[in-house]
Amino acid sequence: MSTGRLSILGMGPGDPELMTIKAVRLLRESPVVGWFCRHDRPGHARQIAGDMIGPDATTLRFAYPFTTEIAVSDPAYLMRMGQFYDDCAARVATHLEAGHDVALLCEGDPFLFGSAMYVFDRLHERFECTIVPGITAMSGCWSAAQRPMVHGDDVLCVIPGTLDEEALVAWLEKADAAVIMKLGRNLEKVRTALRRTGREARAIYVERASQPAQRCLKLTEMTGPAPYFSIILVPGREGAR
Repeated sequence: MSTGRLSILGMGPGDPELMTIKAVRLLRESPVVGWFCRHDRPGHARQIAGDMIGPDATTLRFAYPFTTEIAVSDPAYLMRMGQFYDDCAARVATHLEAGHDVALLCEGDPFLFGSAMYVFDRLHERFECTIVPGITAMSGCWSAAQRPMVHGDDVLCVIPGTLDEEALVAWLEKADAAVIMKLGRNLEKVRTALRRTGREARAIYVERASQPAQRCLKLTEMTGPAPYFSIILVPGREGAR
């Protein structure tokens, strides 16, 4: 008996209309559909999918063991998350070995900070895999903000907000334009790094791009906590030709 195919689908930044035709087709055809989520929430990728999942499909809900409760720098983080992705891959493999195709959903693009790539790492040498790229969260954000990010030979740097302040400063000083992801509890540290590099006034805060609760404003005007689906944009040279 032949094994099934794993299709990892980029679901885009939030608006279902921003999914690719290929992702929609594979999602609707797949007999098994999986996604990641917090233990107490349905999962953003699942919400984007809406009613596109077939009524007879088997569903796999992969609930993270934690989200922000343990720091990334804590050795327990890597160990427990590694175990979690081992378990996810094993559940997916069970269906693939039975000859069933599996669609694994991932917000944005699967290979840009996507959880699905950890399952890919564990399974791609054993099973046929198809990766369907998705519109990234960052492109959804700069489109929502209507701000061109790079002109000419500008260099764009994608920076995780989980870095320490000195590393954030170093990368911001190198780049013409920057996208800062993974804000959350790192927001004030990121603000400080932007202020130290003279970039705070140009920074734009975007929250839940392409979704009904979308919000775009200058970072200097932003107050309160930053949710998971938020990004800071620092455009490069303006008006360059």
